[in-house]
Amino acid sequence: MTYADVKDLKPTDFKRCCGVKPQTFVAMLEILQQHEQQKMKPGRAAALSLADQLLLTLQYWREYRTYFHLSLSWGVSEATVCRTVKRVEQALIKAQCFHLPGKKKLRTADHQFAVVVVDASEMPVERPQKNSGAVTAARKSGTRSKHSS
Repeated sequence: MTYADVKDLKPTDFKRCCGVKPQTFVAMLEILQQHEQQKMKPGRAAALSLADQLLLTLQYWREYRTYFHLSLSWGVSEATVCRTVKRVEQALIKAQCFHLPGKKKLRTADHQFAVVVVDASEMPVERPQKNSGAVTAARKSGTRSKHSS
């Protein structure tokens, strides 16, 4: 499935597929295009377009599929998938427009959290039953000590 297959979906279906809204996808794609223009590195053209590279990375993040499975789906090598994900991640990290606010900013913000959800469910642990018939006790006189010959 390439970007050409997904770009005409309804916004809700696009988000279900990619994990981001179409507007966010376009903003990410613009950042990648700017990054590629700045790089201006000569060499062989990439096997996937920038939009497909971004879609591949979003699939990796959203679905937690392995590089191997993504390489089979996209028809490229596993190493290409790895390089693509790393390259897209680095470009988006450098842009800093998709960063979340840090802890200090969240603490000083005027946000009041109304609900805190904690998963504290207990699960029973299966342990062996203690009974005297299952264990054979050894006598002290029957064990050898290191000092006796």
